Amino acid sequence: MDILTLLPFIVLIGAMFLMTRSAKKKQQAAANMRDQMQPGTGVRTIGGLYATVKEVNDDTVLLEAAPGVHLVFAKNAIGAVLSDEEYNRIVHGDDPSADTEIVPDDASSLTGADDADAPADDAKLDLGKKTEKAEGDEAEKDGVEPKNGKADGEADAK
Repeated sequence: MDILTLLPFIVLIGAMFLMTRSAKKKQQAAANMRDQMQPGTGVRTIGGLYATVKEVNDDTVLLEAAPGVHLVFAKNAIGAVLSDEEYNRIVHGDDPSADTEIVPDDASSLTGADDADAPADDAKLDLGKKTEKAEGDEAEKDGVEPKNGKADGEADAK
């Protein structure tokens, strides 16, 4: 057999080996993360539930989602073990950087008006599109004949 005929098979086997190796590393990292759980640690489940660990068993974890609400989850259902700061920030809304300047989530406070509903000091600019009739009326009011030389309601004869 020629080496060129075996080359595609060798490349395919090598790619499969690399993919399974990276998947095993991810599984090992997840298992190490789950082993770090201790009572009092904040966690997030794969379903998005934030809770505090109350008890860790071999295959299950007892979580407290709210005061007096205890839930039993499989260890595999724990998506992330959170640090105390991150857990408190997400669940309780504690923000350690509360002393920094707060950025508004709308542009109304950037206009300089004290109240969001109060108009600004500047006169509002009309950005609406004017119709031809309105332009003709304005020209007549100024004593100037309309651009097209026709009075209102007149049309071109065909």
